[in-house]
Amino acid sequence: MRSEECEFTGGPLDGRVMAVLVGATGKPPKVYTVPVPGEGGAPGLVHVYRLAPAARPRRSRWRYAYDAEGRPPRMRWPWGRNHRRT
Repeated sequence: MRSEECEFTGGPLDGRVMAVLVGATGKPPKVYTVPVPGEGGAPGLVHVYRLAPAARPRRSRWRYAYDAEGRPPRMRWPWGRNHRRT
């Protein structure tokens, strides 16, 4: 599998550069989720990053920006009702 160095902005991974696996087209996934387990029976937390083009490609062409709402993506089937592209 190929990987590409991507920079993360905002959230707990701010300023870090990590290797992210890329698809067949050479583009990283649209959404990168970081699960954090809860302590002492508390529910876990999921940090969500969305793909954005890098403003100044110093290290890579892509960067991930922190999504403050933190909603992970849902599976959307093309044959389902009320399917809207976002």
